[in-house]
Amino acid sequence: MDEITGPEAGWERVVLHVDMDAFFAAVEVLDQPDLAGRPVIVGGSGARGVVASCTYEARAFGVRSAMPSVRARRLCPDAVFVDGHYARYSEVSRELHRLFAEVTPLVEPIGLDEAFLDVTGARRLLGSAETIARGIRDRVRTVLALDCSVGVGRSKMVAKLASRAAKPVATRQGVRPGPGVVVVAPEAETAFLHPLPVRALWGVGPATGDRLAGLGIATVGDLAALPEDIVVRHFGQAQGTHLAQLARGVDPGPVVADRAAKSLGHEETFRSDIADLAELGRHVVRMSESVARQLRDAGLAGRTVTVKVKFSDFTLITRSHTLGFLVDTAPALATVATALLEAVELRAGVRLLGVSVSGFEDLPSTEQLAFSLAGPEPEDVPEGPAGDDGAERLAPAARAARLQANWRELTAAVDAIRSRYGKTAVGPAALVGEHGVEVPGRRDAPWGPSAEAPP
Repeated sequence: MDEITGPEAGWERVVLHVDMDAFFAAVEVLDQPDLAGRPVIVGGSGARGVVASCTYEARAFGVRSAMPSVRARRLCPDAVFVDGHYARYSEVSRELHRLFAEVTPLVEPIGLDEAFLDVTGARRLLGSAETIARGIRDRVRTVLALDCSVGVGRSKMVAKLASRAAKPVATRQGVRPGPGVVVVAPEAETAFLHPLPVRALWGVGPATGDRLAGLGIATVGDLAALPEDIVVRHFGQAQGTHLAQLARGVDPGPVVADRAAKSLGHEETFRSDIADLAELGRHVVRMSESVARQLRDAGLAGRTVTVKVKFSDFTLITRSHTLGFLVDTAPALATVATALLEAVELRAGVRLLGVSVSGFEDLPSTEQLAFSLAGPEPEDVPEGPAGDDGAERLAPAARAARLQANWRELTAAVDAIRSRYGKTAVGPAALVGEHGVEVPGRRDAPWGPSAEAPP
């Protein structure tokens, strides 16, 4: 291979961070050209909604992601709210990552709209890091008709901060284009990092930021100037050393390709609080169907089931149980999730409910699974209501195990029908609504219900 020469010869690693500009909102504008140039907000438009994404025209009014939609509407009364189309964003994201794969196999996805790319070796074929970065940006614009910002550095942290500096800037006078690509060479890291607010560093949240402010530290440069032993004294060995290194641009974390998902889930914010356990149970069944379908689509199965409950006072609790077998069918998942929900004291109305699965492993064959059901019944999952399949007298985990084993073939048949005729062709009675079978998507109401949603 040819030796790398020129300004980048001394770079031990070259990392790109590619971040799509206002991704969800930009896709909506792409699909609805009449929205171009308008303040568009993707998210729940109802009283309990939050902003998922917004165009720069909306950001000029102070609208930001994760902001309550009620506040966003006050800041920008003329905003156009779009409920969002998660399946569409996923589709575009897959195309985006195919473009990344043309550059390097070392791609670490971070959500749908951003990724780290290690292009250390790719430079021999494709040119300098800046050339690669600009090539990616041009390719994204040509193929997807969308814009992205690219940061280049010798570490993931510096690359991510550089991509932020490459972004457009929203002002009341209009959107000011950003540089699009920002390259931070090793010798320029100090000048780039030190003026930044200390909260720009990874792991510096509100609490740590307040503690640093108490020490008179406002910028990354302030932190870098502090002796490491003093930082360690105030924050402990692990965190203190980490903070001191980040302030000096030291971030040895590698780009990890094909990072496995840790969990899959489905959660919804309800338009009004729900205090009835039976109604919540029906939602658990719907969500279990959604999660089970996600698992099978991804070729995954997991052992740990988690139920998430947020009450009307915003108190949040989770209940989890790790099973002695793998689960990827809706009846088995719903059985465990329902038992976990029934163990929660409904002291107030429920604002948000979610079901998720983690602890992924390769799913064994049905025969292997049938022999893996033995084991002590967990104490934290109470005896639940009667189940199907002759398992009425079994406690939830054992009942779920039998359902998982016996429903594998039927589930495969249901998946085949849906593959051929659509996901609404068949489903459990709990999913039958006014318009037939309504299988919820992964993100049907992740940002809260719309203002027009029925109660």
